[in-house]
Amino acid sequence: MQKLSHIDPHGRAAMVNITEKKETKRVAIAKGRIYMMPETLALIDAGGVKKGEVYSIARIAGIMAAKKTAELIPLCHPLPIQSVSIDLISNTSENCIDIQATVSLYGRTGIEMEALTAVSISALVIFDMCKAVDKKMKVSDVRLIHKSGGKSGTFNAD
Repeated sequence: MQKLSHIDPHGRAAMVNITEKKETKRVAIAKGRIYMMPETLALIDAGGVKKGEVYSIARIAGIMAAKKTAELIPLCHPLPIQSVSIDLISNTSENCIDIQATVSLYGRTGIEMEALTAVSISALVIFDMCKAVDKKMKVSDVRLIHKSGGKSGTFNAD
């Protein structure tokens, strides 16, 4: 069994030392969803939400969240992210918005947390913007689907 990387020999939380790690191109892709009533999704798609255009605001929030992940997750390294893209897709067959974040950089540590944070915050912004009309929305299925670069190599979710 592998040991946890953020635990020191005395069992205390510790930031991983990456000074000796090799710089490589790193990419992480995360996905998630926010489920809602069909009427809420129709309102978003029609641009009728009173707080503003939901897709553009959620996209910007996701990008900002990826850049601020080290301020939110205690043992994350601050990273010079070089690219973040957020895709938001209206899924009328399942009454949800599918969210995908792709984050990349050339560096010494992975960016999985940045991609996961971007998806999560995008979903929470959608919830915040639409909660006046739908308090039953549900954020779901936030997960890492791909990561590449670094010593551990490539991971693709099943």
